[in-house]
Amino acid sequence: MEILKHECGVAMIRLLKPLEYYKKKYGTYCYGLTKLYLMMEKQHNRGQEGAGIGVVKLHAEPGHEYVFRERALGTGAIQEIFDSIRPQLEKSGVEYRSPEFVEKEVPFVGEIYMGHLRYSTTGRSGLSYVHPFLRRNNWRSRNLLLCGNFNMTNVEQIFDSVVAMGQHPRIYSDTVMLLEQLGYALDKENHRIYRRYRDSLSEPELSRKIEDMLDMREVLKYAAPKWDGGFVICGATGSGDMFALRDRHGIRPAFYYCDDEVVVVASERPVIQTVMNVRRADVRELAPGSAITVSKAGEVMVSDILGEGENRKCSFERIYFSRGSDADIYRERKALGNAIVPQVLESVGYDLDHTVVSFIPNTAEVAFIGMVEGLEKYLDSLKADRILAAQETGNLDMDTLNEIMSHKLRVEKVAIKDIKLRTFIAEGEARNDLAAHVYDVTYGCVKNHVDNLVVIDDSIVRGTTLKQSILRILDRLHPKKIVVVSSSPQVRYPDCYGIDMSRMGEFIAFRAAVQLIKESGREKLLGEVYEKCGAMESATDEALENCVKEIYAPFTDRQISEKIAEMLTPEDTGAEVEIIYQTLDGLHASVPNHPGDWYFSGNYPTPGGTRLVNKAYINYYEGNDDKRV
Repeated sequence: MEILKHECGVAMIRLLKPLEYYKKKYGTYCYGLTKLYLMMEKQHNRGQEGAGIGVVKLHAEPGHEYVFRERALGTGAIQEIFDSIRPQLEKSGVEYRSPEFVEKEVPFVGEIYMGHLRYSTTGRSGLSYVHPFLRRNNWRSRNLLLCGNFNMTNVEQIFDSVVAMGQHPRIYSDTVMLLEQLGYALDKENHRIYRRYRDSLSEPELSRKIEDMLDMREVLKYAAPKWDGGFVICGATGSGDMFALRDRHGIRPAFYYCDDEVVVVASERPVIQTVMNVRRADVRELAPGSAITVSKAGEVMVSDILGEGENRKCSFERIYFSRGSDADIYRERKALGNAIVPQVLESVGYDLDHTVVSFIPNTAEVAFIGMVEGLEKYLDSLKADRILAAQETGNLDMDTLNEIMSHKLRVEKVAIKDIKLRTFIAEGEARNDLAAHVYDVTYGCVKNHVDNLVVIDDSIVRGTTLKQSILRILDRLHPKKIVVVSSSPQVRYPDCYGIDMSRMGEFIAFRAAVQLIKESGREKLLGEVYEKCGAMESATDEALENCVKEIYAPFTDRQISEKIAEMLTPEDTGAEVEIIYQTLDGLHASVPNHPGDWYFSGNYPTPGGTRLVNKAYINYYEGNDDKRV
């Protein structure tokens, strides 16, 4: 129902053979560029604001460009980028040229390819904030292309360290800080090799030696330990080194594939499987804290850079963001739907004969399948018990058996999205009226004022769409009761690692808890939590606490869910409305290998996360809730 927006997606390709090899085997010099386009389109769900690509040529002559970059804004950015590149390739006659000409002259055809899809969670927008970022230099080994899927929680500290090194950043943003930090570390690595060989080699042999001896692992080991956040940082030098580094807790996802022809990195496993046409087992997950590096000579290494920390891989990636075509994610989403079945049965009084089950298209469809399987299993057990009972009393005949077997789960598609409609009016009742018609309902599948209607969604975060349109739409079917099921738990705390959920007041669970506090005469608690959050601003990392947890402490999950249902139900709704959320135990049982649950539990994986949740509450209390943390 609600569209949550992810920070970014990344794609990188390193060709390990000469361009002539790909022309002979695959019929085109643009093999790498084509694969990059496909990988970006397959991850288009991760970029709603802009996109960019970078290409590095290893064999350009001096005086000729060897680092190419193209960026664009908007949801059509990928197509715009490649539409801009295509005429340049056609003009060069790329497919009819000699390998030597292509290697040296043709733009956007090289050995290293970098792609990035962007959605900003920082409030900063515009082409200057679209990755990849580029640091230029006359020495190829000091040029740096950088992109990533990340959000740093300690930008101020990183900024101070960059300034302390004597640099003067032009823009205050985490991407610029990382570019300057890594650029400084890259300069140090260049100097280290220069000092080692300056007495035995002269130019240009010395510069080529520096390019050959660069070790990006040393660059990363110098800069990355200062970073607090969730990240996958990707980079390439102008001389041919490439890297991708993942944070030590594995908060943001990264996968890679390599053979004797190519090295590929992406944010999602199925993207690599599909584009490269390889088995799932051939695509590996980059270990938390590790980097995959490819040297100028094509040597591929996976190295521990930061040390692997406690596993806090993001559970929301599995619930919502990543492609459901991944085998593990598909299984996990089904398990999430199955885990909610006991609560659903309780909500409808175990009366499945008068219950219709459905989902709101379409990311919740896999969880819906899991919920249906769980409900059918319960129904099958009832049938088996009745058959055995009839058999024991001697009353089992064909009519009885047919009557028992006739009880089926009532699965219907009750809502169909009308993609032609757009809520072009910005606000007010007119907009709400338009929103109420975004979906069409299937009339006749619900018995008026008799049936329960159960619909599942993957998450209920803000509740805006639920109140403005979904509940009104479902109420047109005149069910006795509407049960809205969230396959994820209550989202109570902001994210600060790359998902667009950063302000306390936007969460319906938080607003419900505040309302309960006020109604129960505990309003003093709101000020007390504000004071404690303020005190945390000067606390050491070891002494940090998430003080916002105290807002929820007086109430049970059920009490908060009941208040959410009350707040989101339109006044003119005829049906009773209940909202059911996944439990934390259900989440962890269903998604066992991705325990990062700070959105739901408030247990942040890094000190920066805890600092920012307290800051988010301060902003809320002071009336600055429009600020992003």
